[in-house]
Amino acid sequence: MVLIDLLELYKWLIIIGALLSWLPGVANSALGRGLLRVTQPVFNFFDRIIPPIFGISLSPVWAFIVIDLLEYGIGAIF
Repeated sequence: MVLIDLLELYKWLIIIGALLSWLPGVANSALGRGLLRVTQPVFNFFDRIIPPIFGISLSPVWAFIVIDLLEYGIGAIF
């Protein structure tokens, strides 16, 4: 199903975006800026709900969990 494939792709973008955030030089590259442009709105949403703890944002983890639950729900329906 196309929707599940798109959610799976977005999960990979979240993983790559989280890893790039640890490498400031890469995050400032064209690839990093493009990736952050796609993932940052979701990260910001979860950061508003659950603020970073000691400067560490758990928003990628929460986004990953929510997308997994969406995939499970969509798979159960179809």
